Amino acid sequence: MPSLNPAVSRRRVLLGAAALAAVSAAAPACGSPPTPPKVDDLESQLNLARRDSDVAKAAAAADSSHSRALSAVAAERTDHARALVQEIARATGKPPSSTSTASPAVSAAPAAPPSLADVTAALRNSADSASQLAAKLSGYRAGLLGSIAASCTASVTVPLAVKESAQ
Repeated sequence: MPSLNPAVSRRRVLLGAAALAAVSAAAPACGSPPTPPKVDDLESQLNLARRDSDVAKAAAAADSSHSRALSAVAAERTDHARALVQEIARATGKPPSSTSTASPAVSAAPAAPPSLADVTAALRNSADSASQLAAKLSGYRAGLLGSIAASCTASVTVPLAVKESAQ
């Protein structure tokens, strides 16, 4: 009977497995560090949310017949700003500051209060901007911006449109 001398011994298999484990453990260290996520687009959405909230608050103060709907829009846009601040903080690794949801003070001459049409136009602009950006992103950010776009569109379509047509 011929002798059975396998070409691959148990020792060679164990050495190969050890070498493979060492290479796979070192491979991630050789790659480049992950690029930090861009937050510029989110910051522009944050500015829009703050602007819309301020415009809706000012319009609610000036127009008592639409104040409930406009106050609801202002609260929703404030919530959107808060969510965007949290996502920016998560992406940058910096905790959100306590003043990060406050709107910057404007030192201009008092202008006429915004109208319902001004709020509607601002919300349409924000919805378009958020939906275009959501289409370019993926994951949580796409969902967040899609939700913001849907909320702005719903505010224009439902409560504000009903109030606008009742005039």
